Amino acid sequence: GRPAPPCVLGIDLGTTSVKAALLVETEGGQAVAESCSRETQAYTSSLEAGPQGMEQNVWRIIRALNECLAALPQQQLQRVSHIGISGQMHGIVFWKRDKGCKWRECGTGPAFEPEEVSHLITWQDGRCSPAFLSSLPLPQSHTSLATGFGCATVYWYLKKSPDFLKSYDAAGTIHDYVVAMLCDLKKPLMSIQNAASWGYFNSRTKSWNTDILKKSGFPVHLLPEVGDPGSIAGRTSCAWHGIPKGAKVGIALGDFQCSVYSCLTERTDAVLNMSTSAQLTISMPPGFQPPETPDPSSAVTYFPYFNGDFLAVAASLNGGNVLATFVDMVARWTEELGLQVQESAIYTKIIKAALAQNDSKLSIHPTLFGERHVPEQLASVTNIAVSDLSLGHITRALCRGIVENLCSMLPVQCLMEMGVRRILGSGSALARNEVLRQEVERIFPFPVVYGKDVDAAVGAAMVMFHTK
Repeated sequence: GRPAPPCVLGIDLGTTSVKAALLVETEGGQAVAESCSRETQAYTSSLEAGPQGMEQNVWRIIRALNECLAALPQQQLQRVSHIGISGQMHGIVFWKRDKGCKWRECGTGPAFEPEEVSHLITWQDGRCSPAFLSSLPLPQSHTSLATGFGCATVYWYLKKSPDFLKSYDAAGTIHDYVVAMLCDLKKPLMSIQNAASWGYFNSRTKSWNTDILKKSGFPVHLLPEVGDPGSIAGRTSCAWHGIPKGAKVGIALGDFQCSVYSCLTERTDAVLNMSTSAQLTISMPPGFQPPETPDPSSAVTYFPYFNGDFLAVAASLNGGNVLATFVDMVARWTEELGLQVQESAIYTKIIKAALAQNDSKLSIHPTLFGERHVPEQLASVTNIAVSDLSLGHITRALCRGIVENLCSMLPVQCLMEMGVRRILGSGSALARNEVLRQEVERIFPFPVVYGKDVDAAVGAAMVMFHTK
């Protein structure tokens, strides 16, 4: 007859999907009681930014979020005491403070819909050219500014479309927006993790570069207030899909940090995650502080983590998206030849062909999407011999190239010096592709453990468990 234990809800607002996970306390620690995922299908074209723009429709993202929560068991949602929310970093969404959303009744209780809200300009946005970025004031920050970073996007609007900014008086990441709506925050609140991802933020002083920004006419009133990751942003201002009014909501967190948090238990572990993009991560020693100024040519960036710690991250823009582009190319070629082959069938066949081809002299440098530290360097293929032109050779070389590119950003020697003893391999691209896994094991001289998949929604819930 004891009352059922409280639940913690974790939410991740990803690039392509929204995920929700309910965690409960068990004798063996936290366990996922239920989870649900919905694709957002939110990409939309940007008239102003043209083909370089990458925007998402916020209404569709929130619809996917509502569908996710509606699919979770009501009796468990009613026991939710804490909500942890993570999402895609760097991006920015603008809204009107008093008209950010409207609440309505749906089948599972009250839910909110966006009202006067802009599109989300995502981390993949390419509207800020290198020339445009070099025209901006130099940030006082340990991270270099890149296109897709929130502050860079604000500068773009300031110079190209100033009237756009006059329509809004608040801004944040997509997950900051959700926290602000749930808690009815008059001014958005942002974690250090998200603030660092926007640029013009000093992680040592935990403050925006307000003086630098003001001098150049930047609308500093749009910058959110900043708090520590793991702290409480507020409480739900009304019931939400059966979750009680007054549930504690954590400050929104970076999806990357939450993914790492969900699986990293030992400081001697490195996490290699490969899904759309790819990251190799290690935890820096306690007390580490990143350099005061960035080295733009360095492939390693430092992400604020939890409790004042930092992660060293080689964040590659080239991962599963490179293979997806290759499959798409093969599909288009076959279509041009008058044949019709499903992309899923192509994927299965090229992996099978590569598994039969243990080696290839072909060398593919797969940076189709550039890299933040060398944006102008694109992909190339060398060492092309007649004997290495089969689909098996090319797929094998492509998979190797993706792993080698990541390894060149954070070399094995560095991992050894940092005391790394094993690698935790995770992400959809690694899970689905045995060739990639073989290449990881060939290139890294450490035991590789798979199966402990990273999950930002679970990580966000775990953070809330540890702040209760």
